[in-house]
Amino acid sequence: MQKQADTQRTLALFDDYLLTWMEGFLVDRKARGTAPGTLRFYQAKLRLFADYCEAQAVKNIAQITPGLIREYLLDLEREHNPGGRHAAFRTLRAFLYWYEAEAEPEGWKNPARKVKAPKVPTEPLEPVSFETISRMLRTCERGTFSGDRDAAILLCLLDTGARAAEFLDVNCEDVNQARGDMLIRQGKGSKPRTVYIGRQSRRALRRYLMSRHDDCPALWVTRHGERLVYDGLRAVMTRRSAAAQIPVPSLHSFRRAFALTMLRNGTDVFTLAKLMGHAGIGVLQRYLKETNADTLEAHRRAGPIDSLARLG
Repeated sequence: MQKQADTQRTLALFDDYLLTWMEGFLVDRKARGTAPGTLRFYQAKLRLFADYCEAQAVKNIAQITPGLIREYLLDLEREHNPGGRHAAFRTLRAFLYWYEAEAEPEGWKNPARKVKAPKVPTEPLEPVSFETISRMLRTCERGTFSGDRDAAILLCLLDTGARAAEFLDVNCEDVNQARGDMLIRQGKGSKPRTVYIGRQSRRALRRYLMSRHDDCPALWVTRHGERLVYDGLRAVMTRRSAAAQIPVPSLHSFRRAFALTMLRNGTDVFTLAKLMGHAGIGVLQRYLKETNADTLEAHRRAGPIDSLARLG
């Protein structure tokens, strides 16, 4: 009887064990057909919270309180921008809501319901500048595997406007080098779409592919012939920035630069939303504010009436 009671206490102790349910959440998302990049995103963000809980000696979901979540968000301020903190909170909230529906724990109140999401800036963060990309490209040694690969990455990442996870999931068979089509098989929401690269990017891509001697299906690989992962892509940016003696640009800043450049060159927001894999134009409206500022400044410099007045 004592052994049975000990077993029941052990089962009760681990019934809401945090790491077990986190793994269950990821399995559920995978079973739903969530894109691999999104799964990696969930896994990384949940790992952040798990590490914080471990440091606070929190092992069970019942120990998670609204106060703990708020303290976790404050702790993230040390190394994460507002967007990163908001992403971490969204993932944690999705996990706790899933646990609530899946486990139906008696008497448990979801702590996420009492915590407001961190505020994020209404204006988009700065895009990577063309000067930054140019200086990084100058550090890429032509005729070497890493140099040719890194140059192709810098150009194609900017030219496609793809999210980093989508970019890394592309396989060689997904690219039509003649036309410059690149298929994103599983974008956000598991929706496929086609993005494009221009002539210069295609030339750089061909040089990189000619330097490869592996049979990995991935488009972007390491020197050992394995698929390049997110940390590897970040390492490319860090290494090239250090060589160019400039601050390291974020991977998402390439996507911002793509959006702004396309808008400034006359692309309509509906076409751009399709290229970027957005369900609507809400996010792009932030960028429109910047392009409106561009046109205002252009008119101030070259408006016809004021120009005539200056000539007179």
